[in-house]
Amino acid sequence: MSTEDLENYETKAELALYREYRDVVGLFSYVVETERRFYLANHVDLKPRSAGGEVFFELKLQDAWVWDVYRAARFVKSVSVVTFKDVNIEELTKTEIEL
Repeated sequence: MSTEDLENYETKAELALYREYRDVVGLFSYVVETERRFYLANHVDLKPRSAGGEVFFELKLQDAWVWDVYRAARFVKSVSVVTFKDVNIEELTKTEIEL
């Protein structure tokens, strides 16, 4: 596979992912962004934790969609995430959802 073939494959995969996002965003109530992933979810539970002087966040999502171009199944029933950086959670309104 050439470099150009690989770039074309990645471009097509990213475009398909964006189209899927556009199609499903209206099904969810929250946008959640961590340092590693972007999620859509209908229920979000965020708990700050600390251990050994370090602060981290435990995040539990239910009825979620994961933005990951290489993930075969992006719809998940529940997700547990531990992150050491900020978590951005936004509640979607119907006007924001319309693209």
